[in-house]
Amino acid sequence: MIRVALLGATGTIGRATAQALVAAGHEVVAIVRRAPASPLPGVTLRIADPADPVSLMHDGFAGEHFGAVVSCMASRTGVPREAWAIDHKAHSHALALAERCGAQHFVLLSAICVQKPLRAFQQAKLAFEAELIASGLRYSIVRPTAFFKSLSGQIERVRQGKPFLLFGDGTLTACKPISNRDLAAYIAGCLTEPERWNKVLPIGGPGPAITPRAQGEALFALTGLPPKYRSVPPGFIGGIAGALGLAARLVPALATKAELARIGHYYATESMLVLDPATGRYSAELTPETGSDTLFDHYRAVLSGEAAPDDRGEHAVF
Repeated sequence: MIRVALLGATGTIGRATAQALVAAGHEVVAIVRRAPASPLPGVTLRIADPADPVSLMHDGFAGEHFGAVVSCMASRTGVPREAWAIDHKAHSHALALAERCGAQHFVLLSAICVQKPLRAFQQAKLAFEAELIASGLRYSIVRPTAFFKSLSGQIERVRQGKPFLLFGDGTLTACKPISNRDLAAYIAGCLTEPERWNKVLPIGGPGPAITPRAQGEALFALTGLPPKYRSVPPGFIGGIAGALGLAARLVPALATKAELARIGHYYATESMLVLDPATGRYSAELTPETGSDTLFDHYRAVLSGEAAPDDRGEHAVF
């Protein structure tokens, strides 16, 4: 059993990770900014602000010993100010406290998109990854592919008889989606699986890689509705982002919307797979897999009412 300080436990992946850590027999202390809407069974909750080093030290870690720190914490929007405050600075505070509290291992939930860091939140994540690697502390940096929730935004559209929206012909990008449960189990396993120590770990769910077109085909097959698609030019969101960026020079409040549009364009045009350094192309073959949950099983569960669609938050494209 390991005593674990868990950051980001109120998020979708964080909640699942808390459950996986408890199921594995670890003692979990979740340091959260506010109490969760529903309980986290078997978890000790502490309220602290991770962006405030004094609060994190006194109210969160409280000078106690922890064998490991696991962070599923991430900025909600990805806009520059929040990204550098949470994805980088708050994690730097947590790393310093991990070392002070005697932790032997730091497990970080990062993202596979940092391979091509065009946006501020990716650059902030990479900056902390570098700090963690250089710290000398044992680390596991987990870079998952797309989450089920980010690929579920069009379920209701299709159910209502509306067309499935595609960028281009829907084959521009692909991913190996991973479920909350499978990713959480993988993160928890990093504490006890030596082959995951001191490594950057890209990870996807069970293959094959899936394109947006294949997602639409599956939804129409599952609903029994006739397939209807609407193609959006890949540069459409980029054009919106550019226009908002220009407008933000006159109306600074539009800068956030411009950045969100840029993030949307990134996800609409880049695959969430391992980037092959030899070819510069995304590779399904080089993207490791874990777990057994499939995206289409998730679609089936949502359509049948067995599962509720997740809130996709600020990063929703559709």
